[in-house]
Amino acid sequence: MTRRVDLVIIGAGTAGLSALKEAGRHTGNTLIIDPGPLGTTCARVGCMPSKALIHAARDVAAAREAWARGHLAGDPPKVDIPAVLAHVRALRDRFASVPARSTEKLGDRYMAGHPRFLDAETLEVNGQRIRAGRIIIATGTRPVIPATWDAVADRILTSDTLFEQMTLPPRMAVVGLGPIGLELGQALGMLGIDIQAFGQGDRLAGLQRDDSNVALRSALDPYMAIHTNAAVELQDAGDGVRVGWADGAVVVDRVLAAVGRRPNVEGLALEALGVPLDQRGLPSVDADTLRVGDTPVYFAGDVHGLRPLMHEAADEGVIAARQALDSGRDSDRRTPLAIVFTEPGVTRVGMAFDDLPPGAVSASFRLSEQGRAVLMNRPDGVLHVDADARGRLLGAEFVAPEAEHLGHELAWLIQQGVTVDEALQLPFYHPVLEEGLRSVFQALRRQLR
Repeated sequence: MTRRVDLVIIGAGTAGLSALKEAGRHTGNTLIIDPGPLGTTCARVGCMPSKALIHAARDVAAAREAWARGHLAGDPPKVDIPAVLAHVRALRDRFASVPARSTEKLGDRYMAGHPRFLDAETLEVNGQRIRAGRIIIATGTRPVIPATWDAVADRILTSDTLFEQMTLPPRMAVVGLGPIGLELGQALGMLGIDIQAFGQGDRLAGLQRDDSNVALRSALDPYMAIHTNAAVELQDAGDGVRVGWADGAVVVDRVLAAVGRRPNVEGLALEALGVPLDQRGLPSVDADTLRVGDTPVYFAGDVHGLRPLMHEAADEGVIAARQALDSGRDSDRRTPLAIVFTEPGVTRVGMAFDDLPPGAVSASFRLSEQGRAVLMNRPDGVLHVDADARGRLLGAEFVAPEAEHLGHELAWLIQQGVTVDEALQLPFYHPVLEEGLRSVFQALRRQLR
């Protein structure tokens, strides 16, 4: 027997569930397939548990700083790491249960299993054939663990396994200085774990400007020893892992791998689509329509790596469903926005610095000169904003406390096409961090005139 549906969605993560919701506006004949565990990557092993850990770690760091300043009396506080991890898991389970329950309630519109393509319109799942008018692949990604680390595999953690630990050892290495490595590395350092962090390049968190990179590194230094331009080799050291690089070696108890993610496409038999596949096993995907060539197959979410962020995955689920069902509705992209939840935070908004057009102007402002940042004892950071020759805001790069909020404000202005002069007509209270934005806008206006 062959089951026939209008749309099949492979993957019940953020992109898949968004696609299902959008598809429901046009047809009820849909099917979503996922082998489990349910609950979305963000809720189970990504955004939510990592932020729970980060906030707990910041509370610990703030208590230690208050004690060091003499604002708290008595012995220095001690950290109960098992209790912190239990708190993280409790919050994680709460958030992951919501999408999991919504998927389970779909009845026969949800199927647990591992599908594979027989051709571009036909899938086989659990021995049953599914014939679909359109198919959306939203299977997500998983952390990369280099094969050369097999000898110490039992001492390797990833963002998928870190939060399952009952406790953590006193010495850890973090390999990878992107958002995941820096967020988790700083949080673990704030909890009192000795962190050695390594990256093959000299940039942190994708920052493009030198002074932004310097500002972030100086803020992270108290919590983790950062080694840039360091290609590491891992070896069994008996009671630990020897991490070696060109300038030295160190022995740690565990290693957190944050060196990238790979698409979950094994077993899908994508070769049955009849289109070329790249070295990752993926076909070429149109960045606007998310369609694979002239097939009825679409990709959504971080599985294809176009914009591997949770909110982008949600948008792509909607875009893929609209394109697949030919809804006729617009699917415009929003202003690019990327946030790293270190302390200080990192935000990149709009057009990248390297892509600015001729005639563009840039201005910056250091938070050490900003009253509210000094009052908060958080003066580390720098704000960069870019505008075109007519004064229209184009992009920004921030290293600052509350960078996530400043970044949203800039993203809203950029998406609305606001100019520097128009931005300066908006209200700025005192004393707030947003006054730093006003200072950057004023510097831009002086350049434009």
